[in-house]
Amino acid sequence: MTAPAPLLFQPLKLNSLTLPNRAVVSPMCMYSAVGGLANEFHLVHLGQFALAGAGLVFTEACSVSPEGRISPEDLGLWSDQHLLPLGRVTDFVHAQGGRIGVQLAHAGRKASTYAPWRGRGTVLPEQGGWTVIGPDDQPFSDTFPTPTAMTETDIHRVTADFVAATKRAVMGGFDAVEVHAAHGYLLHQFLSPLANSRTDQYGGSFENRTRFLLEVVRGVRAAWPMHLPLFVRISATDWAEGGWDAEQSTVLADLLDKEGVDVLDISSGGLTTAQQIPVGPAYQTPMAAQIKQAVPDLAVMTVGLIDTPELAERILQAGEADLIALGRPFLRDPHWVQTAASALGSAPQLPNQYARSGR
Repeated sequence: MTAPAPLLFQPLKLNSLTLPNRAVVSPMCMYSAVGGLANEFHLVHLGQFALAGAGLVFTEACSVSPEGRISPEDLGLWSDQHLLPLGRVTDFVHAQGGRIGVQLAHAGRKASTYAPWRGRGTVLPEQGGWTVIGPDDQPFSDTFPTPTAMTETDIHRVTADFVAATKRAVMGGFDAVEVHAAHGYLLHQFLSPLANSRTDQYGGSFENRTRFLLEVVRGVRAAWPMHLPLFVRISATDWAEGGWDAEQSTVLADLLDKEGVDVLDISSGGLTTAQQIPVGPAYQTPMAAQIKQAVPDLAVMTVGLIDTPELAERILQAGEADLIALGRPFLRDPHWVQTAASALGSAPQLPNQYARSGR
């Protein structure tokens, strides 16, 4: 009898989508688009992970509204013009037997900022920037733009933008969609008392602060095919006193499960410059484990300083998560899956052209 494959290399079925392994390319901003349009860079960048056997490849955050981009160079899905170049990417990934998801996002008060290697802080209108929006008029920091507080009409408009982008994701051939509600971006801003001082039905109580996200998720779930998985990424804690925390995240997880979310992607931080993050190997995984235990019907993805195959496998074997998302490890080694398979004594599912690499 042969030993079972490591959990990292066992398939995972999410609705009708079966992932060949549990290694996921995490959404990572590349700051390389013009007008939100994907180009040859994105085709090669994302396509390489499919060639190398990643179980699921996520695009970077695709803004659902022009003003929702983090930087002027972010990808977008607010227009039908974005479909053809993104469709080239999904077609290529599928031709290699891969699976690809899209992360839908709105940066809120953290929008209209420079790509990291171009500068810091606000991109002014004369330099291609724009007026940003948020739950209230608090800026992220004194170098970031001051947002205009959203009206309820603005909230409904952005919700509709998420739904419209989801419909485009269906037409674009994506296998999964993720709603970005983490890292201090718009939906996270509404969740946290540190960024949301509203006194209407979208601020104050836990029920009110979660209302916007739940309305977005409800709309996205209705527009996204039920047989395909819906992910939501949250920051489980702000790592700051008086902010969003793991206990609130656990309650939210149960609500998202009831709304038809299939996978909760657990990250943390990004909401405030006052955050104090105890960074270390797999430092966010305990929060993923807490949520997985509390809401067992909801699949959980963990991310954050999971650099080695052995650590990824230990997390899965301990039942702390169902999927492992990796960012920098894939940037350092696009063939991380093959490296991990060798380390764990397994063999990844690869395109025919690359199959001999495992022999």
